Amino acid sequence: MLSHNSYFEGAVQSVGFERNGRKATVGVIAPGEFRFGTGAPERMTIVSGALHARVEGTEAWSLYPAGTSFEVPGNGAFFVKAEGPCAYLCEFL
Repeated sequence: MLSHNSYFEGAVQSVGFERNGRKATVGVIAPGEFRFGTGAPERMTIVSGALHARVEGTEAWSLYPAGTSFEVPGNGAFFVKAEGPCAYLCEFL
């Protein structure tokens, strides 16, 4: 079953699904800066475009172009900045 989520007045759109017993989402991020909370650890893979990201509590931003990924801990938060449209795959670990 698919589920659709819209965040930040439509600037972030995602479709959730389950594959091989693991939950994931695919989505797009419009230009802007956004904060996301996490319940479980996540792996974000950039599919198209590029995304700046940092984990809450740290000050360093890192740039992730298409084909790269980063992981974030559960029960926390992370920030992303997109300068152009960006597509991602988020896997819940």
